[in-house]
Amino acid sequence: MKSQVIKARNIVKNYKSSQALSGLNLDVYSGQIVGLIGPNGAGKSTLLQAVLGLVRTEGELKVLGLSPKEDRHKLLKRVCSITDVAVMPKWMTVQQVLHYVSGVHPKFDVSKARKILASTDIKSSSKVRALSRGMVVQLHLAIVMAIDAELLVLDEPTLGLDLAYRKEFYSQLIEDYFDGNKTIIISTHQVEEIEGVLSDVVFLNHGRAVLTESVDSLNQKFLELRPHSDHLERAKAMNPIYTKTELGRPVFLYENTEKDKLSAFGEVHPPAIADLFLAIMKKTRNQAEGS
Repeated sequence: MKSQVIKARNIVKNYKSSQALSGLNLDVYSGQIVGLIGPNGAGKSTLLQAVLGLVRTEGELKVLGLSPKEDRHKLLKRVCSITDVAVMPKWMTVQQVLHYVSGVHPKFDVSKARKILASTDIKSSSKVRALSRGMVVQLHLAIVMAIDAELLVLDEPTLGLDLAYRKEFYSQLIEDYFDGNKTIIISTHQVEEIEGVLSDVVFLNHGRAVLTESVDSLNQKFLELRPHSDHLERAKAMNPIYTKTELGRPVFLYENTEKDKLSAFGEVHPPAIADLFLAIMKKTRNQAEGS
């Protein structure tokens, strides 16, 4: 049985002029790779900061059975994170950074970090200030992958990187780090780049989780139809929850509709997570306006 990694109940975080989290509930279990998806201001970064003990919230929040704020020193021995800015002392050399981490983190394997870095263009004698942003992220990732952490928190980890670096980042993460027992939670706007590695998704809006599902469940529950032109009206009559246009042709999204019925009208497949997110956001907005 999978153990509970994150338990959040009625989590609230208020700032002076806004509410970042509004009664959020969330469960994350070991072995999951969770995509945290939402518009700007949805509360994604605030939630991850709360998980790491960086902000204090109201409600019940447990991470690996610990209170992130009260037990942060214990928690950080079992959790790693990468944020959108990889902050490292610019005056240090790469070798000095590895030596420093080796001295402060009991689960850091310096030999593993060196092995990972050997496949990059990063030299141990180089100072951090001489590295490109992509190289700094590679160095940060090498350090994280060399720490035997139970939970990895990623907040826009590839922001500002080019496509090649982003693909390499997630490839390394899954092939060299994830072993089926660790847990990863990822917040990113590059949804299309991570959906192939996710086991679960959480859609956030206005500080609340509006959808929490496994990817397998989503692929059963939601279907996208590209209808043939002669079946367009019949497809509309099936009450799609969302419509978009691709290359001048309508594409419909359905919820809890049998695949066999839709297949008679055209090409059917599970929707991309980004498209599903837009549909759920529109549905949630319409419900709020109608209430």
